[in-house]
Amino acid sequence: MKNLWGALLVFLIVCQCVNAKNSDPNDPNYPRDPNELLRTKWDAVFSVLRNKDIDQREKEKKINKIITPIFDFPLMAKLTLGRKHWPTLTGEQQEKFTRLFVERLKTSYREKVSLYTDERVQFKPAVENKEQTVCFIPMEMVSKDKKINIRHKLHKGKVDRRWKIYDVEIQGISILLTYRSQFDDILQKGTIEDLLVRLEDPPAQ
Repeated sequence: MKNLWGALLVFLIVCQCVNAKNSDPNDPNYPRDPNELLRTKWDAVFSVLRNKDIDQREKEKKINKIITPIFDFPLMAKLTLGRKHWPTLTGEQQEKFTRLFVERLKTSYREKVSLYTDERVQFKPAVENKEQTVCFIPMEMVSKDKKINIRHKLHKGKVDRRWKIYDVEIQGISILLTYRSQFDDILQKGTIEDLLVRLEDPPAQ
């Protein structure tokens, strides 16, 4: 599991390449191809990580601004509980769970972001569904003598028509399904309040 979380952080770095700089879908220069979005923003994100003139806290702030617009955090939170548990939560519980889940992701990222600076990546063509509303982007990340296969999952918003990330598979293992398994195990033995208390605790290192 530790290796999976390490790979998750690699994934988060990659996904931050989808910056909000060209976020207006009506802009003629807006990269409508999700592959292009990832590729064009890769160098920009790593330039922040490698910038020795700013401290770690400032790097976290800059990268946090990049993360937020391109993740569909509400959908990710909903999918981690699935149809079995999400509808059983009250509106207040759904809001609290989403907030805690998002903070858990961001905290895990911030704690380990400085570990990844020299990775090389190879993108493969995006595979879209017939309606062109969901796509998968395979990618290989090479770090030293290791190679990690990653598949990004994105969907296009119904209103703003922007591509947003809602899941990732690392070496064939879905991050969301991993969370869902953990949360389901907690809920089988306890209540949603027990899960919320667990999420309020600092994530395991």
